[in-house]
Amino acid sequence: MPSRDDPPNEPRASLATAGRGHGPLERVTVNLTPRSSRALEDAAERSGNTKTDTINRAVQVYGYLEEIISAGGAVYIRERPGADLERLKFF
Repeated sequence: MPSRDDPPNEPRASLATAGRGHGPLERVTVNLTPRSSRALEDAAERSGNTKTDTINRAVQVYGYLEEIISAGGAVYIRERPGADLERLKFF
């Protein structure tokens, strides 16, 4: 189903251009909470990436973490050097 942003009678795939990934780009719309919006701004600023690149990376990392957890694995983080490892939990 075409989105309301697609010009009439033009397939979406022809409008997308190849990105750094594999295949055409997909345009999506998201509604961010104020907290998520601030986190996006902060992450993009810290990394020097665009918001688009930051969101793409975040989705890929989330997918990877979900894959590990779904397979019965666990993810641990260390907040600073010398700190104990803590298990990362998703709710």
